[in-house]
Amino acid sequence: MAEQYKDVDVYEEEYEENSVDEPYYSFAWVYDTFMDNIPYDEWTEYLAGLLKEYGVSQGLLLDMGCGTGSVTERLALRGYDMIGIDNSEEMLMEARDKMLESGQDILYLLQDMRSFELYGTVAAAVSICDSMNYILESEDLEQVFRLVNNYLDPQGVFIFDFNTPYKYQEIIGNQVIAENREDCSFIWENTFDEEAQVNIYDLTIFIQDQEDGKLFRRYQETHYQKAWKTEDMIRAAESAGMKVLAVYDAFTHDTPKTDSERLYMVVQEQGKK
Repeated sequence: MAEQYKDVDVYEEEYEENSVDEPYYSFAWVYDTFMDNIPYDEWTEYLAGLLKEYGVSQGLLLDMGCGTGSVTERLALRGYDMIGIDNSEEMLMEARDKMLESGQDILYLLQDMRSFELYGTVAAAVSICDSMNYILESEDLEQVFRLVNNYLDPQGVFIFDFNTPYKYQEIIGNQVIAENREDCSFIWENTFDEEAQVNIYDLTIFIQDQEDGKLFRRYQETHYQKAWKTEDMIRAAESAGMKVLAVYDAFTHDTPKTDSERLYMVVQEQGKK
């Protein structure tokens, strides 16, 4: 069961015999480099379309697991007032650097999705790039929904995506992915635990030293993602008092298929519990 991962760190990093118990500590420095193939403009177009479809064309938005702020920035450019939360200080530092360059006014907060606090309510919350898969326990998943429900305006919506069990079992589980760039490279080893339904990512990252260009420093991280079933997500949302409005095959309005790799779900605030 996933409980065996409950007390382990989501992230482990080793460098010169030092360890840092923070997620995305080293990966944050090169995250945008390796994610430059992600069509963020298209993803944001789809997300913004869903927001408008479900009645949120303006107002205050919460981006949960915002990372380096790629989507947060794009939603801000569309006129939304943005709050971004993430539990990686290093990822947020990258996001703040982007904000300084763009001139956007975004509030970034170092907070965990399972225990975040806001000063007031928001019109909608979003969470994409499979941040919800990092929630490993059923009680924590329900707690995330309960907190979102608490901080949404009446009838506000929460739109999020998640990787499916099919993707972990058939596409990336037990696969090794490697990529080499001029100043950095990575080896991404996946192990899928069928019993616990948890995918384990062992990342080895090599980053060129800024002072000595011939030297590359090695960093190691381990991440864990839960392969949540759609019915598990629905059960957790409804247990937290929310109403499920829709489940889509990602970037469409189609019904999920057996081989869907990523799903989007729209849930709505139904009163505070």
